Amino acid sequence: MKIDIFNHIFPKTFFDKYIDKGSAGKDIGKRVSNIPTIVDIDARLRVLDEFGDYVQVISLPLPPIETIAGPEKSPQIAAEGNDGLAELVRRHDRFLGFVAALPMNNVDSALEEMRRAIDDLGASGIQLYTNVAGKPLDASEFLPIFDEAARRDVPIWIHPARGADFTDYLSEKKSLYEIWWTFGWPYETSVAMARLVFSGYFDRFPKLKIITHHMGGMIPYFEGRVGYGWDQLGTRTSDADYNALLKSMKKRPVDYFKSFYADTALFGAAAATRCGYDFFGIDRVLYASDMPFEPVPGLYARETIKCVEALDLTADQKDQIYRRNAEKLLKKG
Repeated sequence: MKIDIFNHIFPKTFFDKYIDKGSAGKDIGKRVSNIPTIVDIDARLRVLDEFGDYVQVISLPLPPIETIAGPEKSPQIAAEGNDGLAELVRRHDRFLGFVAALPMNNVDSALEEMRRAIDDLGASGIQLYTNVAGKPLDASEFLPIFDEAARRDVPIWIHPARGADFTDYLSEKKSLYEIWWTFGWPYETSVAMARLVFSGYFDRFPKLKIITHHMGGMIPYFEGRVGYGWDQLGTRTSDADYNALLKSMKKRPVDYFKSFYADTALFGAAAATRCGYDFFGIDRVLYASDMPFEPVPGLYARETIKCVEALDLTADQKDQIYRRNAEKLLKKG
């Protein structure tokens, strides 16, 4: 059995009301509006049939709820999305569970929706983006969300978010050639991870469970800089006492990064899969395909399975990546 831990789908009514009418916006909004299997359930199920005993944990794709509407309306939109995801899980055995969307521009309502989605709808956890309309996840206003997730012992799925308005150079008005996506998204993920590490979230919440998309962004490849480089935190900074921060941390910075979970959604990159596996280890790598963003339906799932098989693991170790690590996080099985 394979559990695809990080992929996306729109409930039809949600898509028709908020995405197909143009609310998805530009850039990635253009992409999500033009993928049949992102909303066509029958088409999605036909793709999944290729893979045998294969189930998915589903979540809403971009855009973040807070970019669709202001704080007065975003709670309603999040609730509609979560109701739709819960209905898909109830109706289709291929969907093992869903991840709740939150209206992060209204934290009080986000907490209420988190509790409703988990307690009443059976959500497996929550999905957050690497920034909230440009604000960092370690901003104090978002602390209650992490506090509640840790208290409930539910995972947080972290998804990158960045658009072409985040320029490649200060002298320009937009990012070119979709660099904002290709390199920007792994950077976004890495920055969000670093901010949570250095803000002390893993000391404050020792059991915090965060699943990073795309194998933890840049972190595994830059293990040397994250490791020995950040062991020297403060030596390059003259206007802040990072030496004191470093001394206050209970572990090396690199060891905190290994507290994250990481998925295999690397679009068939075998070397990157090996790099991520070597960094995070067998207990913290989970199978994911990022369906349905492949150029050909099912391609990323096929290629990702090839990458896992190429790791030269035992059958038991592969089963841990494909199934058991997810079951443990989801408290299933």
